[in-house]
Amino acid sequence: MSEEHSLISERLRKLAELEAAGMDPYPARFEVRNLAADLHRECAVLPEETDAAPEAAIAGRLMSLRHHGKITFAHLQDRSGKMQIYLSRDVLGATPYDLCKKLDVGDYLGVEGQLFRTRTGELTVRARSIQLLSKSLRPLPEKWHGLTDVETRFRQRYLDLIVNRQVADAFRKRSRLITKIRRFLDLRGFLEVETPMMQPMAGGAMARPFVTHHNALDLTLYLRIAPELYLKRLVVGGFDRVFEINRNFRNEGISTQHNPEFTMLEFYQAYADYQDLMAMTEEMLAHLAKEITGDQQVTYQGQQISFAPPWPKLTLEEALVKVAGLDAETLKTEEDVRATAGRYGVNILPGCGRGKVLAELFDALVESKLIQPTFIIDFPTELSPLAKAKQGEPMTVQRFELFIGGMEIANAYSELNDPREQRARFLDQLRQRDQGDLEAHGLDEDFLRALEYGMPPTAGEGIGIDRLAMLFTDSPSIRDVILFPLLKPAQGESGSTDAV
Repeated sequence: MSEEHSLISERLRKLAELEAAGMDPYPARFEVRNLAADLHRECAVLPEETDAAPEAAIAGRLMSLRHHGKITFAHLQDRSGKMQIYLSRDVLGATPYDLCKKLDVGDYLGVEGQLFRTRTGELTVRARSIQLLSKSLRPLPEKWHGLTDVETRFRQRYLDLIVNRQVADAFRKRSRLITKIRRFLDLRGFLEVETPMMQPMAGGAMARPFVTHHNALDLTLYLRIAPELYLKRLVVGGFDRVFEINRNFRNEGISTQHNPEFTMLEFYQAYADYQDLMAMTEEMLAHLAKEITGDQQVTYQGQQISFAPPWPKLTLEEALVKVAGLDAETLKTEEDVRATAGRYGVNILPGCGRGKVLAELFDALVESKLIQPTFIIDFPTELSPLAKAKQGEPMTVQRFELFIGGMEIANAYSELNDPREQRARFLDQLRQRDQGDLEAHGLDEDFLRALEYGMPPTAGEGIGIDRLAMLFTDSPSIRDVILFPLLKPAQGESGSTDAV
């Protein structure tokens, strides 16, 4: 028998003894009146011994147990932190104290008693009564080494959260980040909305969708790759400022920066262009950095990043010259950029025009070097079928992408609101799809009909929540900030379980 199974058997024995004694090891409730962090704050100056010490009723998971004959010390962890518990046979009585012998690290316990400080100065609850709230049947990872295997951490996130407090803190920061984003937009008159996750057409981004089927309607549907076309329908309907914090699904690869299911903030503002959104993005992210980390200077993977505006702006070609060190003369024609891509070993698919080749060169040679917040602006039209062209420059659109920490964080543009031009762009996308581009847009007639009713000048932007959370929690992988990232099933994971 393995050591783990031996420990599980011992816990099952204790469980049986508790039930035989008439105790319910899984009661329905316990009245919690205090949190550990609140008690530490409120009793910061509590002396070692005082008759006026406050009472406490706390509950949480036992993280340590030290038996010393007729007394036991334990540490209980709740959602706010840890609190030491002092269990005494003289105070509890013989029978309740015997319960302590059947407790294990990992059990949930409810404790009522009076606060005091030990000789070492640690705030402690002297238990007057205790109640087992849930018996843990599996041992937690060994105390000193913890849970370090990456695959186990992601597959058993519940265990990761228990034993790695910095992980739990990162997800609390992520939650606060989303709350602060909502507050920021709400104060500026944006309306939060919800759009369909299952759509009859995949649109709003150049990406491969997941396909599903609705049996009752005998209808092929696509999981949302972006909410863009639905949010712009709402702008047509008179909602001048809308946003959605949405789940998107893209049938693409997995990496430290990509998960097939991810969270995006997408928002649209009527009567504005991409220049307005650049200013708003600087303001928003500088504000969020201060709110979440306490400073506009953020350390990410050993590098200092300043969110203080203003941020530099470079065109795609300027970035290739200034950051990657390419010669501007080698970027002028499609033949030139193809030859340049070949020299740098950048693979280019057949049918790619000059703009797509420039984008591939940028991804390979520039993106990872953009550590400080940097706007890359004015993209080739062929890369942006939903963006408005620059005045007098039909081959360039009013678009920016924001890069921080070597990652794309945001994508935005002045929206194309001419239905005639949008139809022509969609038809060009269909031609690209026929040539094998699986990410090209389809022809959404209902969206075109909406544009024909008139959409005001509008700018829209998407910001990757997961990557932003990576920056603000100093996390090297997107899987560190997604509670349950997609993983290939482990060997033997086909629905069976080795539960006790």
